[in-house]
Amino acid sequence: MEFQKQVLEYRLWLGNEEYKSLYHYDNIELEEMLARRECEFFVKDGVTYKQVSSSIEKNLFVIYVEVYEESPPETIRGGIGNMITLEIRELNAIRNHPLLETKYLEFHIEVLCIIGSTFTFVNQLEYERDSAELDEDRKAYVLYVTPTGYEWED
Repeated sequence: MEFQKQVLEYRLWLGNEEYKSLYHYDNIELEEMLARRECEFFVKDGVTYKQVSSSIEKNLFVIYVEVYEESPPETIRGGIGNMITLEIRELNAIRNHPLLETKYLEFHIEVLCIIGSTFTFVNQLEYERDSAELDEDRKAYVLYVTPTGYEWED
């Protein structure tokens, strides 16, 4: 199977095997498409969608989603030039998911390496992956993690 010219489509699950096309991305790089597919959540125009499945139809990659929650779109935060923003946040709704670290990456494959890992370290402390999202409103990927209690010692 060759993936020279990929197209990505988000489809909204309506139930009873019915779907509606939401968003369409032509000529998307394979690495970006894979990073998006690794994200359980997708935020656009104030709507948070939860991924329910994905498929490949020849050169069309499809991510099927359902509405998870709706809120006013957040203010767009600035990144650094053309760098890809990745926030690592503690999964803690009571504390508004505190930011542990922000990374600015050059390539989507780097994003995929981090959000696709079960464990990651921030400031010598180990965290376990819970979920990831792509927030297009804020132009950032977000990795949600929980502390394991393990501390890296040099």
